[in-house]
Amino acid sequence: MAERIYNVLFLCTGNSARSILAESILRKDGRGQFRAFSAGSQPKGAVNPFALKVLSSLDYPTEGLRSKSWQEFAAPDAPVMDFVFTVCDNAAGESCPVWPGQPMTAHWGIEDPAEVAGSDFMKEAAFVTALRYLKNRISIFTALPLKRLDPLSLGSKLREIGQTDGASSRRPDVA
Repeated sequence: MAERIYNVLFLCTGNSARSILAESILRKDGRGQFRAFSAGSQPKGAVNPFALKVLSSLDYPTEGLRSKSWQEFAAPDAPVMDFVFTVCDNAAGESCPVWPGQPMTAHWGIEDPAEVAGSDFMKEAAFVTALRYLKNRISIFTALPLKRLDPLSLGSKLREIGQTDGASSRRPDVA
């Protein structure tokens, strides 16, 4: 019998940096177990060039990455999500669409690397740091024994992952 593949959606306001990084990381590191997607409540319409540069330099896939609205995933023909993670504080506090299938949700907020001012070196370093924090969280997530955890325990574990190193200082109550 084939193993189940779980659909995971990473949300951020602009869908140009953090959620894009997370989608690419899970696409590679969770291959065969997870299908990764990302979206934003107010998509910028383009992926941040530093996100693409850092992903490429670390051999993460960039093909097909694009900034898009979360409404694409609320449509009737969209894939049903098993997990929805917000990776920015703004998206966590917004009213999300109703996701078919009632996916497990959690807030995994980290500081926005796209907000860093300064030299290109400083901006790129911020993206490397964001990628490291997201990779750590995704590694913990992909190692969870999903089939053996009841929904309450799984929800608790998902929220704990959001509190690991790099958690943004502002932690909304809504995920």
